[in-house]
Amino acid sequence: MKPQMRLSFGLLAAVPFLMVLGNSMLFPIFPKLQSELQLSGFQTSLIVTAFSVPAGILIPIAGYLSDRYGRKPVMAPALVLFGIGALVAGISVTFLGSFAYSGLIVGRIIQGAGAAGMAQLAMALTADIFKSGERAKVMGQLEAANGLGKVVSPIAGAIAGVVLWLLPFYLFAALSIPEGILLWLLVREPKKSAENRPFSQYYSDFKGVFQSKGRSIGALLLSGTVVLFILFGTLFYLAEVLEKRYGMSELSSGFILALPVGAMAGTSLFVGNYLAKRAQYAKLVIISGTVLMAAVMVINAFFTDRWVLFGAISLMGFGGGFVLPTLTLLFTSATAKAERGMITSLYGGVRFIGVALGPPTFGWLMHKGTTPLFLAAAGLLAGTALAVSVFLDPRQILGKRATAQTRDRYVIAFAPRPRPRESQ
Repeated sequence: MKPQMRLSFGLLAAVPFLMVLGNSMLFPIFPKLQSELQLSGFQTSLIVTAFSVPAGILIPIAGYLSDRYGRKPVMAPALVLFGIGALVAGISVTFLGSFAYSGLIVGRIIQGAGAAGMAQLAMALTADIFKSGERAKVMGQLEAANGLGKVVSPIAGAIAGVVLWLLPFYLFAALSIPEGILLWLLVREPKKSAENRPFSQYYSDFKGVFQSKGRSIGALLLSGTVVLFILFGTLFYLAEVLEKRYGMSELSSGFILALPVGAMAGTSLFVGNYLAKRAQYAKLVIISGTVLMAAVMVINAFFTDRWVLFGAISLMGFGGGFVLPTLTLLFTSATAKAERGMITSLYGGVRFIGVALGPPTFGWLMHKGTTPLFLAAAGLLAGTALAVSVFLDPRQILGKRATAQTRDRYVIAFAPRPRPRESQ
């Protein structure tokens, strides 16, 4: 990466990092939040859902606007709106007394609306700036930043909870509003084509992408939804049981919750570097990660020992680290720049749907027993791996030429050099 690009990439990588804080930083303080506001487990899970559902609904609109008017004019206001929503939530739980929960939900909805224009557009803008040669590597780093946010957020949330349990809401605002201003001022967006297509033409072109690559895109969307559904559902399960079943403190819970996402962040970096030269193996990487997560769910179904549980959820993070950066690479490479905002927004939308559905679904199924819960999760992951194996064709997404180039580079690197001709 050129030195002059590092500041831009750093600011772009901070966007998914901040968005992840929006949910993961709250998991360690959920028990305190429940007791302070006298909430049920279902009401607590809705704090995640209220953030994720509006984000998932509004993401396609943000994607279209970014394709038409540019990424920065959407991303920078979205970051500020994210911070305003956090302030509304923080002020509500601080001052509104009996209306605190209602105000908290309103603030989370506003935060979710801001999140609709954040991480997926950071992916799109990064793909606009970095061309195919560097794209796989920087996408792995971008997913690692997302994973790093997941690592830092439960620990930071736990520490903040020890100091003042409602502090995370104010931290969201203190970080995201300055980030929006800096991104607007310092990140240079590639010049956009002067001609704006009418919506009918834009829709027709976007529809054409699905007509030619629909089977593969459908498999990728399913994979992203299921992996995030399982990941956040499991994190919610852990947040519930670490204190109640194992008697762990908020701070200890924060470090345990960081295990799977820490493993995911490190794996994402490795996978991004690996796929930079071997994109033709993307399908195998996704299937391997999904199967590994399914195996972890089977382990969780039959073993309740805490150390087995902690080791298993760490392996789950490795599985997620295989899948998510690979999906990011494929989605950002699936279309030309003119439709990239919409396709990455569609991907971001299904990720939010998975995040939104995971906690309430796991919260409800926990009362049916952990064995049925985790066996059902394993079956869902196994079905996803099967769908990917049947329907995904990386050449259809990347183009035969792109995958051939990565294969040729690999073959050339290890092929024996021809002997020089002897002079006659």
